[in-house]
Amino acid sequence: MGFFQMVVVLMARMFTRVCFWFSHLCKQFPIVYRFWKILFLCNRYKFDDERVTKEDTKKAFEDQYGGEEELPQINPGFNNTPFKFTKYSNAYMLVYIRESDKEKIMCNVDEKDIAEHLRIRLKKEQEEKEHKKKEKAEAHLYTIIKIARDEDLKEQTGKDIYFDLVDHEKVRSFRIQKQLPFSTFKEEVAKEYGIPVQFQRFWLWAKRQNHTYRPNRPLNPHEETQSVGQLREISNKAQNAELKLFLEVEFGLDLQPLPPPEKSKEDILLFFKLYNPEKEVLCFVGRLFVKALGKPSDILRKLTEMAGFTPDEEIELYEEIKFEPKVMCEHIDKKLTFRASQLEDGDIVCFQKSPKADSGTQVRYPDVPSFLEYVHNRQV
Repeated sequence: MGFFQMVVVLMARMFTRVCFWFSHLCKQFPIVYRFWKILFLCNRYKFDDERVTKEDTKKAFEDQYGGEEELPQINPGFNNTPFKFTKYSNAYMLVYIRESDKEKIMCNVDEKDIAEHLRIRLKKEQEEKEHKKKEKAEAHLYTIIKIARDEDLKEQTGKDIYFDLVDHEKVRSFRIQKQLPFSTFKEEVAKEYGIPVQFQRFWLWAKRQNHTYRPNRPLNPHEETQSVGQLREISNKAQNAELKLFLEVEFGLDLQPLPPPEKSKEDILLFFKLYNPEKEVLCFVGRLFVKALGKPSDILRKLTEMAGFTPDEEIELYEEIKFEPKVMCEHIDKKLTFRASQLEDGDIVCFQKSPKADSGTQVRYPDVPSFLEYVHNRQV
């Protein structure tokens, strides 16, 4: 009798074989498989997460070596291509119980027999599981609304993102019933942010042909009377469960909210980023409505105020157009109208101090295009 057989006989006298356990863990134990075939009479159970099933001998021993298997053809003659699927190996574990401990282990377990910290954890896990199950079952009744605000743009630009305006995965989301009127949802937003309904204006986002994602247009009064589900269908051609909005709120000098200004077809909403070449920092500083026939020279004073520059500071403006597959950021002629520069709602304008030849300061990326190119290459 070999050493391994002696060990098996000795264990059989002292222990009771409870089960033969295996799970999807490993693919590299063929030698162990061959040894454990000696223990042929053991019960075999398959533990697949929370699902436990009793397996027969063939599945336990012969079907655990991986490889591919062909399913039999249901309709021979219609499709002669066999369907193959991958089989995965499993790790095995023998479970033995000492005969003298059998009564202690093979007994009924009540809740009081489980440690308190385990009961708390198991109860929490069960509640979370039931909650997720309920959410999944009711998913078709709800819409996820993601609200981006100026605060999100300021917080993310230059830290989490450099291109476009916001990462929608990191903004506040609301799970709202599709049948709920959008006007009722605005009341919930008022409670969340402290912005009264009459001071809120929501913009729809749109994906452009160059794969950028920008606020496209404000909701009209008729759309705001519709349900959340109807509004999502109007705004979302992809037909997923999300509705993405930008919340526009205007503030007065006393930092109190104001009613949104009237917007005509001649008004363009632009977003502004400030670049500091010395610190190599790009940040969001605000947004402005401009007239389509107006010129950048009309808003220079407001931009210097946004940036904290002196009123007479010379600045250069660039339009951030796209960043894939390569960066496109073009200089804006301050003498041309915004319409002539083909600027529209949701466009991004980056600006900086005009470089001075006699400044004597050496910088790696002297302007916005070179910095964005650097960031793009660094990320790639």
